[in-house]
Amino acid sequence: MDALDLLLARRSIRRYTAKDVTREHEDRLLDAAFAAPSADNTRPWHFVVVRDPQTRKRLAAVHRWSGMLAWAPLVIAVLGRADAAWYIEDCSAATENMLLEATSLGLGSVWVGIRDNTSEPGPDETACMDTLGVPPGWRVLCLIGIGHPKEHKPPRTQRQPTKVSYERFGRRSA
Repeated sequence: MDALDLLLARRSIRRYTAKDVTREHEDRLLDAAFAAPSADNTRPWHFVVVRDPQTRKRLAAVHRWSGMLAWAPLVIAVLGRADAAWYIEDCSAATENMLLEATSLGLGSVWVGIRDNTSEPGPDETACMDTLGVPPGWRVLCLIGIGHPKEHKPPRTQRQPTKVSYERFGRRSA
């Protein structure tokens, strides 16, 4: 599969079979995360790998859209060092790399945004931090649910020509 096909095939999968994700696949997902670009190569990230069913159930309850995490055999929390100027961008790149690698491995994945758009963690993020024992100075960007898909979605493009300009904003043709 070429890169564009992989990008178009990546879809948010929220339903998983009971089959476990192998340690080999877990390692590949983490390798993909660490391969992400990072501003000034600061790599201000940390990843918490969660397999314990009780912890996944607690994470599933921290946000109104995180319920599927209880059923994902693997959850990876993406943390960013709060004092790093570009942690949101860097951790987002690492997250996307994991989502794409999951797709390439035939796994399903979903990105659940957790970080509150504030200077301090809000209630959902604080609950997540408490559940995972995250020390001060870190922020939880997101949780990624990963598993063998119980649902299949076709590849798609979401290209919107009205959101592309050429040479100057608003110019619609090349």
